[in-house]
Amino acid sequence: MERTFTWEDPSVWQAARHLSGLECLQRAIAGEFPPPPMARLMDIRLIEVSEGRAVFASSPADFHYNPLGSVHGGFGATLLDSAMGCAVHSTLAAGDLYTTLELKVNFLRPLSSGMGEVRGIGTVINTNRTTALVEGRLEDAEGKLCAFATGTCVIRRAGERGL
Repeated sequence: MERTFTWEDPSVWQAARHLSGLECLQRAIAGEFPPPPMARLMDIRLIEVSEGRAVFASSPADFHYNPLGSVHGGFGATLLDSAMGCAVHSTLAAGDLYTTLELKVNFLRPLSSGMGEVRGIGTVINTNRTTALVEGRLEDAEGKLCAFATGTCVIRRAGERGL
């Protein structure tokens, strides 16, 4: 089997630091910003965003499999980390940055190719000046919980780092 993919230059994201996080993500959904190369590689896509909430979707495929014959846990963790991180991003002012500081995932049921679309749903629980607490749910097409995650993101405010 073979799989090839292409991606666009992601530098548009850095050039858009004058936009709020929510505006950037809305433009990504509208197709004005290209998906990040990693999203193309993993075949995940941002499908919904509102302040403090983001949803990513994908359909597990053979190329997500591990040697044990199931979808690799990193696929689910990536969907969750992406959704939770973008939920935090959606709350940030122009020029603010974030990154995942900590991620904990509990897997409840296996993912497999042919099961259809799964969704990673990230929701901000609490944000302060330097950190955000976020939770994530990985659900199958019927809304059954496949994994649950919590995470902490560190936030760097634009005005506090001289940008």
